[in-house]
Amino acid sequence: MTETSLSLACTINPPRPKLASFPDETEVLFVPMAAVDEGSGAVVDPQTRKLGELRTKSYRTFEPGDVLFAKITPCMENGKSAVVPGIPSGIGFGSTEFHVLRPKPGVSARYIWHFLRQESLRSLARNEMTGSVGQERVPTSFLANMTLPLPPEGIQEQVADVLDSALAAGRSAVDHLSSSQRQLGRFREAILSAACSGRLSADWRDDHGRTNESVEEHLGNLVASFDQGKSPQCENRPAPTGEWGVIKTTAVQRRLFLEMENKRLPDALTHRPEHELKPGDLLITRAGPRNRVGVACLVRSVRSHLLLCDKTYRLRVDQTQMLPEFLEILLNDPVRLVEIDGLKTGTSESGMNLTQTKVRELLVPAPPLDEQVVVIKRVQELMQLADTVDERVRTATARVVRSSQAVLARAFRGELVSL
Repeated sequence: MTETSLSLACTINPPRPKLASFPDETEVLFVPMAAVDEGSGAVVDPQTRKLGELRTKSYRTFEPGDVLFAKITPCMENGKSAVVPGIPSGIGFGSTEFHVLRPKPGVSARYIWHFLRQESLRSLARNEMTGSVGQERVPTSFLANMTLPLPPEGIQEQVADVLDSALAAGRSAVDHLSSSQRQLGRFREAILSAACSGRLSADWRDDHGRTNESVEEHLGNLVASFDQGKSPQCENRPAPTGEWGVIKTTAVQRRLFLEMENKRLPDALTHRPEHELKPGDLLITRAGPRNRVGVACLVRSVRSHLLLCDKTYRLRVDQTQMLPEFLEILLNDPVRLVEIDGLKTGTSESGMNLTQTKVRELLVPAPPLDEQVVVIKRVQELMQLADTVDERVRTATARVVRSSQAVLARAFRGELVSL
């Protein structure tokens, strides 16, 4: 196996073809970044456009058999790359955030694509990126100077065949594992539904000679206090331990509080002690994109010096009627999430609101406290079981990915096919 550079094996970012002789009605392939699947390397849902729409635009051009490689973060790190499929007209346009590699005679496009799939290569590329934060790109020079092991073309095709098979097997395994995670998600939803409907504690009631004594109450009648914080202009970095910070709405996830999601309060601004978060606070996001409004979690533990923000409500429950852990379960019940979604108002999906009045009027079941204790314990046990299985699925998925990358490394060391 000889070694060469990518720039000798491929033409990198070839010049735009001469298109003056093609009529505007010519159908061409258009590939936005989103159309490249990072897992399979396929161009999914490719678009057909008219040449007249694109010929004067600054899109990247390519042809069948070229290899696309995303150059911008985070698409490059995610592995967005593909071999361009057949195009009837032979003309393709796509995102300017692609590098285009056109294999020279005797070089297999599939071989080049698999070479670019290596995490080790993308890690090197990450270190060479230039540009401002969030707009960093892999320079052409990185690809041009990359050393490429290059066996004869027939061997390249054999290597690509083996890697195609390994990739398909890995994708199948990942798909099955992903299906398991989706089932775990449905299992978690079922746990919460059973908890809120009374089914989860039905046997306990039978054993204790109880009927279903749960009554519905307006949420406002079950809380001792209901407030929201302030959102002053903060520094764009988390507050170190012992310094004041204001939580971001991203600190509130479904049944999970992330205290590191905060911004440091500048020294010149005075904190309000009444807005400091305490264990037992129940948080609900009140403003933002639709999918981020109405998200609720319980603060089980929290570092000192963290303040409530303006876009989040804080509820402190009346524990003679309801336990905060039980209210967290209620506010994450799939049925109640649909109800909460119907209470949101706004003129666009990206700017929704949930008023305090509507949250207070939300009807929730309020079983006796001793039954709430039983439900909380059972939910915790079942969720822990789901988490344990989820962790095993994640570990297995990571193992499949590592195995796939190990096969790639062996391939480009010349260990898969006899030369």
